[in-house]
Amino acid sequence: MKNDNIFIAVIGGSNCSSQAAALAEEVGGEIARHGAVLVCGGLGGVMEAACKGASHEGGLTIGILPGENRQAANPYVRIPIATGLGYARNIAVVKSAQAVIAIDGSYGTLSEIGHARQSGIPVIGLNTWSLSIDGRADNSIIPAKTPKDAVNKAIELINK
Repeated sequence: MKNDNIFIAVIGGSNCSSQAAALAEEVGGEIARHGAVLVCGGLGGVMEAACKGASHEGGLTIGILPGENRQAANPYVRIPIATGLGYARNIAVVKSAQAVIAIDGSYGTLSEIGHARQSGIPVIGLNTWSLSIDGRADNSIIPAKTPKDAVNKAIELINK
């Protein structure tokens, strides 16, 4: 099924565990199998694993890079976009997508979650941050149990 008008961002740490990488690779493959476009920060870790999964399924991958060198992109990024913006490129990553899937991650991932939610872009979480405010759970990150569940939820929310 072709959904090249659907853009899903995959965010997560540039360094990650093998478990997080496996989840990201499966998410990338699922995105490609749905014919959607994968957007990410273009570097290593979760981003590279997701791009690898999408590439192996013939999917289109876009990497929005923090630096000015397109060659810094991981080898599975088909369209590298050099920004020279550093971490400010996190805004471009999430604003380029209609839904975001967060896997694992550190503070850069948390900033992307914040920018996405501030913009009304849904965030699906797979072994990532959970939020609370004043001791009360903030349920704005939609939990997913599996990579397939995460991608299905993203596509359902986009098509709403």
